[in-house]
Amino acid sequence: MGKYEEIKKARGILGLDEYATLKEIKNKYRALLKEWHPDLHKKNKAVRKEKTIEIINAYKTIMDYCEQYRFSFSREEVEKYFSPEELWAKQFGKDPIWGNYQDDEPA
Repeated sequence: MGKYEEIKKARGILGLDEYATLKEIKNKYRALLKEWHPDLHKKNKAVRKEKTIEIINAYKTIMDYCEQYRFSFSREEVEKYFSPEELWAKQFGKDPIWGNYQDDEPA
């Protein structure tokens, strides 16, 4: 199995979309472990143990990929993730009609 297929399978096991933050990955992992861990649920221990191992291995696969990923801190990349308020300020920030323009001179 190729690397992409391995990551795609791991993503499916963890229930991740094509895009996920590290926080989302960790939250999904923790929620699945709570749901499937054999020590927390006494029924079907063998099945739960297998599923827990599968979840742990999927998480390791995703995290190995994330640890090798090179993040971009370029202006263009950072601006892709601006909040609506930041986008508004960027576009209209100094405009006296639309922005939060504050005159430095007293009235």
